[in-house]
This record gives sequence, C-alpha cells and structure tokens, in this order.
Amino acid sequence: MKNNFDINNLVRENVKQLKPYSSARDEFEDFDTADMIFLDANENPFENGVNRYPDPQQNNVKTVLAQQKNVNSNQILLGNGSDEVLDLLFRAFCEPKEDNVITLPPTYGMYGVLANINAVENREVLLSEDFQPQVEKILAKVDENTKMIFLCSPNNPTGNSFSDESVVTLLESFKGLVVIDEAYIDFSEKESWISKLDEYPNLIITQTLSKAYGLAGIRLGICYASTAVISVLNKIKPPYNVNELTQKRALDRLENKEKIKSEIDSIVKQREELLKVLLDINFVKKIYPTEANFILIKVDDANKRYDDLINKGIVIRNRTTQPLCENCLRLTIGTEAENKKLIEALQSSEL
Repeated sequence: MKNNFDINNLVRENVKQLKPYSSARDEFEDFDTADMIFLDANENPFENGVNRYPDPQQNNVKTVLAQQKNVNSNQILLGNGSDEVLDLLFRAFCEPKEDNVITLPPTYGMYGVLANINAVENREVLLSEDFQPQVEKILAKVDENTKMIFLCSPNNPTGNSFSDESVVTLLESFKGLVVIDEAYIDFSEKESWISKLDEYPNLIITQTLSKAYGLAGIRLGICYASTAVISVLNKIKPPYNVNELTQKRALDRLENKEKIKSEIDSIVKQREELLKVLLDINFVKKIYPTEANFILIKVDDANKRYDDLINKGIVIRNRTTQPLCENCLRLTIGTEAENKKLIEALQSSEL
C-alpha cells in the first residue's frame, strides 16, 4: 500500500481545480529588504511594528522548526492553533455529505465538532478498556469514502500513548490519511512519528506550541506531512492565517530550548510526585498511566469530588460524561506550589 499511495485520490475535486489566492506578500516574498518601498498591499505606511502584513508562509518559524525536527520546511504547515490545521484537513480531503472519518473516543472533542461543521460523517470506534485502538474494529468501519483516521497519542483525556504496532498496522492497511495528534508528545519518552514521514506518505502529524512550549495564548498549530499533502493545504489556507505577533513570539520561544526543557522536566517531575500521592487518597479508585502533562483518575463520585475542589479554589476537568470515563477526573500538572495546594485539597477531602 505504501508504494501505491497517491494523494490525488483523496483530494476533493474542487480543491484540485482551485487556483489559490495570491497575496501581495506572495508575489514579492523578500519583503524584509530594508531599502525597498512597499506600495503594493494597501498598508498603512507609518511604521509601528505591525503595520505590514505578516509573511504568509511563516518562513522564519518554519526554518527553525525544520532544523529542530529534522524535516524540510516544505513539509510544514502552520495554523491558527491546531484546530485550524485540522479544519483544513477536512476541507481539503473530505467531500461534505459523502465522505467519513474515524475517531476513537474517548479523545479530543474537536475532531467530532469539525466533522459536523464540515458535514462529514464521524464514525466512532471506542478504545479498548486499556485505552488502545481496536484495530480490527477500526478497519471494519472503513469504506471507499473513509478519508481520515484520527489518533491522539498521547491521548486526551486518557494520557497514554498508542502502541507502535497498532499505528503501523493502520498506516499500512488504510488507504486514506492517518492523522496523529501529538499535542502532548514532549511529555512522553516515546519518539515522535515525525521520524516516519518519509516511510509513510499517508502519515500526517499535528503538534502545537500550546502545551510544552507554554504558548497557548498565541495560537500556533503545526502540521508535518509529505510535501504533496502540505502543497494541498497551502492551496486552501487563508493568506495571512498566522499573525506577525504570533510569529515573533514563537521564534523567541523556540530559540530558548534550555528554558523549554527545564519547564518540561519540572512538569514531568511534578507529575511523578502527584502520582505517588494519589496512591494514598482513599477515594481514588484507579490511576491511569500517563505520558502527558495531566493525570486521569477514577474516583468514587466524580461530580462530588469536582465540586469539593471547586469549593477549595481548584479547577480540574470532570470527564465522567465521556465514553469509558465514568467517574473520571483529569488533573493538569501545575507548578510545585499549585500541586502542593491540590494535594492538600485532595487529602482534606478524603472523608
């Protein structure tokens, strides 16, 4: 299958025929040239740092990411958060009211929301009791109109990574796109699937600067894929989808690798400390394995324990309504001081 994969078999016909919008900054790319006078884009000429349109291809950010991730810049697409990247995938490859995708609850809820927005059928296949993909059941749901399978690994809200064997089987058996959401990969010891991009042309990886990089407020999502896939997405993305302030802030943060590593190390350390404490909390019935910056726990009464923590000034996520997550709470790892207060609140709520 890998050698016979052809992205053109998946692209919507109207997208194939689409002539993308050409912005002023696309037509003259070297717009940082100091001695040039720019009268092409109907901008306000008075300099204030953001009076010019941003680089529509975010080349400086992509250059840094390409070096850090060992890929080519033309294998990267940036979006206004991962949600825009995911939405572009639906718009490029899924014909409304005809095609379908497969998601694996419990998982990130936006996959289903975006399917609904784009009038695409969402075929759900529950994870197993230990939160792993049920590969045979997934493949049984596939038909000629199945365009994408979404895998969140490490998964939200469960925290665990999917087995390599399951992912490889899907990549090799499914003739559509396998989208692996790696929003939490930096907190895991597992290697990113980015290293397999050249091996699997139907592989797409999404990452974000919102979690480990601490930049949730700037909204920068990243898509890594083959040059063929990225070329399709570039045809339909808005011309200036990532603003100048976001690009600058991302560059500043990406170049501070030691600071990022220090914060990740601290979060992982605090995660391990919290896991130890949770073992001795009597209303905690189960602690699920985690490779993310959060922990999923099963308690005696999720609604009661959630309200108890709210009353103590601590907001967590009640996931009891999600499939396979009855009476489960999701605890994000905070600072050492925040986690201390969480531990004190949990211990004082044991009665």
